[in-house]
Amino acid sequence: MLDVCLLGTGGMMPLPYRFLTSLMMRYNGKSILIDCGEGTQIALREKGWSPKSIDIICFTHFHADHISGLPGMLLTMGNAERTEPLLMIGPKGLQRTVNALRTIAPELPFSIEFAEIEGPEQSFAFEGFQIEAFRVNHNVTCYGYCLTVERAGRFNPQRAAEYGIPVIFWSRLQKGETVTLDGKTFTSDMVMGEKRKGLKVTYCTDTRPTESIVSHAGKSDLFVCEGMYGEPDKLAKAREYRHMTMYEAAQMAQRADVGELWLTHYSPSLLRPEEYMAGVRKIFPRAVAAKDGRSLELNFEDSSAGCQS
Repeated sequence: MLDVCLLGTGGMMPLPYRFLTSLMMRYNGKSILIDCGEGTQIALREKGWSPKSIDIICFTHFHADHISGLPGMLLTMGNAERTEPLLMIGPKGLQRTVNALRTIAPELPFSIEFAEIEGPEQSFAFEGFQIEAFRVNHNVTCYGYCLTVERAGRFNPQRAAEYGIPVIFWSRLQKGETVTLDGKTFTSDMVMGEKRKGLKVTYCTDTRPTESIVSHAGKSDLFVCEGMYGEPDKLAKAREYRHMTMYEAAQMAQRADVGELWLTHYSPSLLRPEEYMAGVRKIFPRAVAAKDGRSLELNFEDSSAGCQS
């Protein structure tokens, strides 16, 4: 099961009813935070999730509304007596930017490891899942992220028995290991079926529409995307400042054939995003004007269906 919570949906500045954009996911005992604007800590508290357990923080870019909540978050994690290292992923200049912010959070009981993204895209592998960063089109270097959980095929005990492989070695083959027995070598593909559909979440904000977004978001179960403007007369402004309208996000969701679209990163002037959703859903019916705290449990196809709140 992959837990997803859109902690904040605001762009540019926090509002009394809308924190700045951030997303948290939990899978296989790992917690991944993407962006950390003002209000992220409060949103985590409201969700009932602990900042202490965050293992990875990914940053799309270094504008204040995406990173200004970091010093306080680090201090809270330190005050919770966290000692495990924290991994941060982001554009080049990440270490310099974070260290500058740490002027007001200088002493921490844990270390920070930095992975600065090289080139237009880069993948990071972890136990049970993968994070892929891909460059988008903003007025500074900015990346979107995909979190993918791959799923192996089913183990075929009949085939393993036909090969004469003792039961004690079956679990090793299921884990992808190679087993040598009596001079014979057995590989996992000999006893595993075709890969099954996994889980995929794509997140991107602060960008014009790009082919890289469509290709990377393809077949995502959930696509969380900037919809900064809903007013039809704001397209020129979106182009000027390299942001996106709700309708452009819907067009990309349709092309990428995603399961569901959550709009986020609203302009402070966009007080009621739901007012514009009829036009958005004409383009992509499974679109949601997300609010702070919107959550989803994603399960594999043969498990129970995803639960939203």
